[in-house]
Amino acid sequence: MQTRRRDPRTEPTRPARHQKGQARAALESSRRGEIWRATVLALVGAFLLTLLAAGALEGQATGDGEPHRIVAEPSELVLERGATAPIQLRVEDRDGNALDVDLRVVGPRGALGYADGMVRAEGVGSHALVVTEIVDPGSDREPLSLRVPVEVQWPPVTEVRVEPASEHQLYQGTTQRFQVAAFHADGSQRPEVVEVRWAIPGDSPARVDRFGNVTALEAGPVQVEATFEGVTGVWADRAPAFPAASLELEGGSPEVRTGDVQTLRAVARDEAGNVLEDLPIEWSHRYRTPADIRAPAAPGQVADGRVVADVPGEHAVVATAGPLSARHTFEAVPREVVRDLEVSGQARQDHVRTTDFWVFEGVDGRDYVITGAKMSDGQAYVFDVTDPSNMVKTDSIQVDARSINDVKVSPDARFATLTREGASDRVNGLVILDLSTPAHPTIATEFTERLTGGVHNAFPTDDHVFALSAGEKYVILNVDDIYNPYIVSEVQHEDCRIHDVWVHDGVAYSAQWGCGVIAYDVGNGAWGGSLENPVYINSYIVPGGATHAVFPYHQESTGNFYLFVGDEIMNRRGLAWQGVPGNYQVPYDPETGTGGTILSTAGYIQIIDFTDPDTPEMVARYEVPEYGTHNIWVEDDVLYQAYYEGGLRVVDVSGELMGNLYTQGREIAVYRSADPIGYVPNSPMVWSAMPFKGLIFFSDTNSGVWAVELEGEGIPVM
Repeated sequence: MQTRRRDPRTEPTRPARHQKGQARAALESSRRGEIWRATVLALVGAFLLTLLAAGALEGQATGDGEPHRIVAEPSELVLERGATAPIQLRVEDRDGNALDVDLRVVGPRGALGYADGMVRAEGVGSHALVVTEIVDPGSDREPLSLRVPVEVQWPPVTEVRVEPASEHQLYQGTTQRFQVAAFHADGSQRPEVVEVRWAIPGDSPARVDRFGNVTALEAGPVQVEATFEGVTGVWADRAPAFPAASLELEGGSPEVRTGDVQTLRAVARDEAGNVLEDLPIEWSHRYRTPADIRAPAAPGQVADGRVVADVPGEHAVVATAGPLSARHTFEAVPREVVRDLEVSGQARQDHVRTTDFWVFEGVDGRDYVITGAKMSDGQAYVFDVTDPSNMVKTDSIQVDARSINDVKVSPDARFATLTREGASDRVNGLVILDLSTPAHPTIATEFTERLTGGVHNAFPTDDHVFALSAGEKYVILNVDDIYNPYIVSEVQHEDCRIHDVWVHDGVAYSAQWGCGVIAYDVGNGAWGGSLENPVYINSYIVPGGATHAVFPYHQESTGNFYLFVGDEIMNRRGLAWQGVPGNYQVPYDPETGTGGTILSTAGYIQIIDFTDPDTPEMVARYEVPEYGTHNIWVEDDVLYQAYYEGGLRVVDVSGELMGNLYTQGREIAVYRSADPIGYVPNSPMVWSAMPFKGLIFFSDTNSGVWAVELEGEGIPVM
C-alpha cells in the first residue's frame, strides 16, 4: 500500500487535539442558532398569515395590489322598461381582493341610464352597460373594461283597444280595416303591436282576416275581437244596410307623364241621388302589360284616390264600394327630362379629403368657393371660381382641428362659418371668418362658449348663427358684430341626438337621427316663438332611425311645403362588390396615407308633406338602392342630391310628389366624379351640391370641387 505524503505548500496544517474540540463546539453552537432562527421565522410567518386571513393588517393584501378584473354583481340584468335595479361594481386584484379604483359607467344613450349604483331601463332591446377603469394620465397600462348585458323588456299589456282605422261607417257588404292599441298598467302605450289574433265571436254576421280587415256579411250587429299578448279587446257596433245605388269617379286626365300625380274622387249616391260621404272605398291600380314586356316592374301606386304611374303605358284606377265599382283609365307617357351634363371645371384636391363647401359672390363682385377638409391638419381652402374652367386657390385658413366638416356663408356674404372637431385642447367651438376680403378671409373669432365637444354643423343667417354642440343641441348666436358674438338661446329637444339644422321662414328644422325631424318656431311667430324663446312645433320620425340632413322647400306651383329628409347609414350588407375602389376595401399606401377600409353607404331621401305642421305625412321618396345619401339642395323644383358613391344626382321634383321618384323617370342627370388622381383614385364620393349662376357646383371628398352644366332645354314644370 502506497502512502501519500502531505504537501505543506498546498494543504493546511491539521489542527491539534484541543483545536478539534473547539471546532466541534463551535459547530454545535452554530447549528443550535440556525435552528432557533428558523423556528422564530416560522412562528412569525404563521402569525402574519393569521393576521392577514383575519384582515388585521390594514391596507395590506396577499395579492400584487394591481387591478386585474372588474366584477359586476349581478353579472347581467333583465328589466322592464322604466324599471331600476341596483348593481355592485368593484375592481379586484388577482387574488380577489377589492381595490379602491375609480370607474366610468355608461350605457347606450336612450337605452340605459346609470347613477349612484342604480341601472335604469329606458329603451327596449338587448343592451350593455360598459364599465371602464379610470387610469392615471401618465399610466401606460390599458384600462380594464367590462360589458354587463342588460335585456330591457316591455311591461305586460293590461288593456287592448280595437277600433276602425278610418272614420267611415262599416256597411253591409263593405270591408273596413281595424287597428289595435295596447296599453300598460301605467297608462303608457306600446308603440308597436304585432302578432295580433283576430276573431269574430259567436254567430256575428261578419268575417275577419289575419290583418284585421273586417267584412260585414249582413246588416245587423257586428262584434270584433283582437288578442295581443293574452289580453283581448272587443269592438261592437251595428252594420247598416248598404245605402248606395251608384258609384262614379270624378277628376283625372286621359294622358299624363310618368311621375305626375292625379287626384280622383269617388262619388257614391243613394236611390234619391244624394251623395253619401262616409262610404268606405277600396282603391286598386291595374296596368296593361305591353306585349314586349314579360316581367314589368311595379307600374304605379294608388292611395286614397291619388294615383301615380311609374312606367309608360295604359293604366286603370278602380274604386270599389260593396257591390259597386268605378274605373278611370289613362295613358302614361315618358317624362323625358333627361339632359346632357358637361364638366366646366375642377379644383382638384388630392392631398386631403374635401368635405363641405359653399359657393358665393364676394363683396368684391367675384365668385368664390370655401371648402372644409379632413386629413388637412385643420385647414380650409379658398378658391376663386369666377372662371369655372380655371379655378384658382387663393388662400387657406388653418385652425386647431382634426376636421372641418361644415362650411357655410351668410346670405349677405359678410362672414362664413367653419365647424371643427378634434381640436388639440378638446374645446373645439365655432370659427367665424371675416369675408371683407373674400380671397383672403381672416378669423374674426373662435367661439367656444357652450360649444365644446365638437361642432359638426352650423346654419348662418345675416345676423345669427345656429351652431350644433356635441351632437346634443343647437346654440343660437347673435353675430351682428362677428368679432363679438354672444348667445341668444339654445334648443335641446329631450334626449335626441342632432346632426343638422336648416332655418326657413323663422322655423328651424333639425335632423335628429332616431328622433327624425323636429321643428321649432325661432322667429316665425305663428307658434309664439322667437330667437330668444324657441317654441316646439312638431316632429316626424322617419323609418331607419338615421335622419342625417333636412332641407325645407316651398313648392310654388302647388303650394305644398315639403321637407326633404336624408338618411346616412355608413355600412351596408347584402349588396355585391362593384370593383370600384370607393367600396369596402382599398389597399393601404403608407407613403400617401391613402386607402384602407372604406365603408359603403346606404339610405335614401324621404319627402314629407309639412304643409300642415299639425298633420305631416310622408308622401314620396328618392331611393337609389345601391348607394346612400348625404347633403341636399332643392331649388326651382330641382333636387341636387349628393349621393356619396352614387355621385351627383339631379332630379325633377316638380308637381305633387308621390311614390319613388327614382322609378318615375324624374332623373335629369347623374354624374359620378371619378378622378384618376384623386385622394382615392377613381372613387366618387360626393359630399354636397349647390346650383350657382347656371352651373352646379359640388364637392367630392376624394377629388375636390367640381363645376358642371346642364345642356339643352329646362325641365317642363306643370
